[in-house]
Amino acid sequence: MAISDAALMMAWKEVLAMCNLKAGEQLTILTSDDSNQQIAGMARLAAADMGAVVTNLNRAPMNGEKAISRDKSGYIGKTALEHNKAALACLKASDFVIDTLQLLFSKEQEEILKTGARMLLAVEPPEIMLRMLPKPEDKARVLAGAKKLGVAKKMTVTSKAGTDFECDLGQYPVLTQYGLADEPGRWDHWPSCFVATWPTEKTASGTIVIEEGDILLPMKMYARSPVTFTVENGYVTKIDGGFDAEFLRRFMDSFDDPEAYAMAHVGWGLHTRAHWTVLGLTNPEAQLGMDARSFAGNFLFSTGPNTEAGGTRDVPCHLDIPLRNCSLSLDGEAMTKDGKVVPADQR
Repeated sequence: MAISDAALMMAWKEVLAMCNLKAGEQLTILTSDDSNQQIAGMARLAAADMGAVVTNLNRAPMNGEKAISRDKSGYIGKTALEHNKAALACLKASDFVIDTLQLLFSKEQEEILKTGARMLLAVEPPEIMLRMLPKPEDKARVLAGAKKLGVAKKMTVTSKAGTDFECDLGQYPVLTQYGLADEPGRWDHWPSCFVATWPTEKTASGTIVIEEGDILLPMKMYARSPVTFTVENGYVTKIDGGFDAEFLRRFMDSFDDPEAYAMAHVGWGLHTRAHWTVLGLTNPEAQLGMDARSFAGNFLFSTGPNTEAGGTRDVPCHLDIPLRNCSLSLDGEAMTKDGKVVPADQR
């Protein structure tokens, strides 16, 4: 169901207030020709009403001739800011950036954040954004999970379908997403609510089994049959199964880069208002798939780049695959059990 301009503007004011936006701050809204104009327009009105000094910065789309998907995460890391010193300077001079273009995994995003600018990605449809409006309790769950993840040495994941995966932890920082860019230099994504990190290099190993009905991203489709990933020394070395396995292999091979098969971030979803079913009820092309990435109790694993964590793998191929029905433990302590968050502190 559509969201009114008034409702979206009020939601923006609520979120920007939680992001500590103050009157007089420099706020830039980064858009492209394919950005959702309602999202950008209501953000502009909300920020201006709160006293921010608002700039609109529009850049033309790019990578369309390289990507084999229209999804914004189908080809990542190369942005319309590359070689554009004036546009980059504008964003680096901002206190707050609302990104509807998607700079994620780019070196330009890292440059902007290093200035202390806060950055909030906003590319999901308004109806999803409002249903998953950030709340203090969402942040509390993520920070509780991050506290556990930050000191853990080993993650293990199992499932009745056959998943038996482990990796060492500690080389890379913890990734927290709770929908608010509320501290200097912080990036986040409205809507989002999960915690993750990257395995210590060459330690990820075992078997990950995708069950029928689990979600494949950026394809934004439900798996039709089981797929088995074999992971050795930090890389996916085999993908076995039927149609879905061949589909994934061919997509990854199309990038012609062996780093596409590296294990990237691993973690679990914590959003109580995100739903596994949403992808089947809405237009897949209109969304990025944050319900799938965030629904409580999922095991979210990914492949490809680690530049967001300070690594050197800069590859435009990035899979995110949230699995149901998994049990995830840190140093033997359960965070999820059979796809449900262990309720000790609702991590």
